[in-house]
Amino acid sequence: MSIVRYTVTKVGNNVKIRDYMKDELNLSGRFIRNSAMGQRLMVNGKEVRLRYRLSEGDEIQVKVTKEENQDIQGENLNIQVVYEDDDLLIVNKPPFMVVHPTKSHPTGTLANGVIYHFRENNDNSIVRLVSRLDRDTSGLIMIAKNQFSHMSLAKSMEQDLIEKSYLAIIHGHLRDKEGTIDRPIGRPTNETIKRAVLEDGQRSITHFKVIEEYKDSALVQLILETGRTHQIRVHLSYEGHPIYGESLYSEFNDEELINRQALHAFRLKLPHPRSGEILEFQCEMPEDMKKLTEKLK
Repeated sequence: MSIVRYTVTKVGNNVKIRDYMKDELNLSGRFIRNSAMGQRLMVNGKEVRLRYRLSEGDEIQVKVTKEENQDIQGENLNIQVVYEDDDLLIVNKPPFMVVHPTKSHPTGTLANGVIYHFRENNDNSIVRLVSRLDRDTSGLIMIAKNQFSHMSLAKSMEQDLIEKSYLAIIHGHLRDKEGTIDRPIGRPTNETIKRAVLEDGQRSITHFKVIEEYKDSALVQLILETGRTHQIRVHLSYEGHPIYGESLYSEFNDEELINRQALHAFRLKLPHPRSGEILEFQCEMPEDMKKLTEKLK
């Protein structure tokens, strides 16, 4: 049984455990309530209720694992695990794989493969996606293995403590070798999944750095400061340098070169949800993008 422990400081003396966990430990109200209702909240080894008043030096203990079920069929999809512990799973998603089951893709998704992986390892976790990627985008995805880690990672994302880096192969050469695209992105109509740079859109910030240039194309590293739908694809297209293989935001026909957008989430940097230790993960550019760079040289 995985347990998170906190030692009560002086400010927690004679304070209700509910208020201390929310105000001092910065835990979500939902997590606190669920822990108490599930009889997973203890002080000094004894189960307590939310109105329990703490004393300085008490140890709050929260069992973060519990019996859970999810209506997703497990499938042996040979998912590539980059990192795993009691709280966190990092996987390298291949291109052409949908992240979560939908009506049009009920099976064969990353979530199906993750559930299979969990059950094969006698792990009762469910799939809690912290990050997502488009079907045709490859690379690293974060999955929380319990409610506590999901809450913690979500807060880290809100506080811009998680850095997501991508590699893209683009048409043409950017004017600057390094810089920032700061353009608002929105949805022109509700009838389309397509996004666009719009004056009344949400502020969207993408940092870029040119890694290598070819005759009339380039390999670019991009870091998202915000995480809007299709953000990198929209920003690069708006700047006149759409990604190779792009279907929504490009007028180029690149089918003979690559059959998906040449975009790969190659690096993640994040604080561990329990310890706060800064973790960094990286995965190689996939073969189809490597082959594309060779063709473009």
